[in-house]
Amino acid sequence: MLYLPSVEVEPQSTADASIIWLHGLGANGHDFEPIVPELNLPNAAAVRFVFPHAPSIPVTINEGMVMPAWYDILSMDMDRKIDTGQILKSADSIRALIDREIDRGIDSKRILIVGFSQGGAVGYQVALTCPFPLGGMLALSTYLASTEIIKPHEANQNIPLLICHGTADPVVPEYLGQLAVKSLEKMGHTPEYITYPIQHQVSIDEISDISRWFKKVLQL
Repeated sequence: MLYLPSVEVEPQSTADASIIWLHGLGANGHDFEPIVPELNLPNAAAVRFVFPHAPSIPVTINEGMVMPAWYDILSMDMDRKIDTGQILKSADSIRALIDREIDRGIDSKRILIVGFSQGGAVGYQVALTCPFPLGGMLALSTYLASTEIIKPHEANQNIPLLICHGTADPVVPEYLGQLAVKSLEKMGHTPEYITYPIQHQVSIDEISDISRWFKKVLQL
């Protein structure tokens, strides 16, 4: 089985939980690697962090430039037209990483999916459709790319969901985060939604909230 290349940060003891963290457009798995020590998780926390690298593909909105991307974005209007085939392919690649974590001995309920921006759109696709229960989904400055291709699975009907968004985000406007909340609520989910007075980035206060959430859902 060929897996996406990834940056992995191992805990001091044998891992009993895994966090798979997807970067945004044009970045790579190293983008969020420095955040691990900033989370200040307990020293005894046996959490493995997996930061996969997206493949490099031409991106239409960037004049066809080849860059790391989970899927092609065809337009930046309100509809955010995307290549749905590519987002499904990326979701399958992340699902394979989940399967690998389970093969490594991690209970699926102790696997969290995190995604920033474009990575978050893939994260939604993965977490909401996964046929076995996951531990949670953290969506950072992102949006639901297409509700038409998301077929929610009852296994994750009660998955913990935290959505964080900047109120001054010029790349993924906050209304897209709000729209995701409404769509999720229509699906029967009860996401937690937090905003910050920031642009398309992650702030110190946000990192603190992320840490709190990790500790809560993984009971650290």
